[in-house]
Amino acid sequence: MRASFDATGEVVLITGGAQGIGAALAAAVNAAGGTAVVLDMAAPIDGVEHVKVDVADRAAVEAAVAGVVERYGRIDGLVAGAAVQPRSAVLDQDPAEWTRTLQVNLDGVVWACQAVVPHMVARRSGSVVVFTSGMASTGYPGAAAYAASKAALVAFAKTLAAEVAADRVRVNVVAPGVIDTEQFRGANAGADREHWQDTIGIGDPEDVVGPLLFLLSDAAAMTGSSLTRERAFGKLTSFSGVTSD
Repeated sequence: MRASFDATGEVVLITGGAQGIGAALAAAVNAAGGTAVVLDMAAPIDGVEHVKVDVADRAAVEAAVAGVVERYGRIDGLVAGAAVQPRSAVLDQDPAEWTRTLQVNLDGVVWACQAVVPHMVARRSGSVVVFTSGMASTGYPGAAAYAASKAALVAFAKTLAAEVAADRVRVNVVAPGVIDTEQFRGANAGADREHWQDTIGIGDPEDVVGPLLFLLSDAAAMTGSSLTRERAFGKLTSFSGVTSD
């Protein structure tokens, strides 16, 4: 039996949706009758609405969100997936690279939430999904800036969830695990790729779409929760969740 979600009439904003998981989600939202709007510096696949935005630019994010609200009158979902993943040992970390990573990965999510969530609060309805990473709790050699940004996002998302719960706006976190995206391939090759394949396995972007559609839907009556993709049997993977009160 195949589960499906009806997104008819709903508008979902996806940062970093030009490729990888975001692109797969955008296609799924449109296929379910909704409208996916991608905020990204790069252009997404054909047929997906796109606003060229550097998410680290707060004013640009605010303007993009205002334009979407003016056009559609609503934003039902926000999926914050834009991120960069440079590789550098801590002792060799370039300050500019460190700053840029946090600006995109952390600040970009904050600016998007500040621009979108007030519209959800006004309608007393909406779902925010923030991408984190298993590296947030384990770390990984050469990925200190990325891991630090993702760890900060967990605390940010859970705090926001507590602040807007009474307004019936849900905020949840997803750690997709290792997914075979353009970004992953650019940051991992050789021994790194073998390590991930041998530990939790490398998934496809479509593996994450179902959990994301669930969290965006009214079926997900939860907030402040974390879904993490874990190794199950052999190379199969599953999602486990931890729910906050």
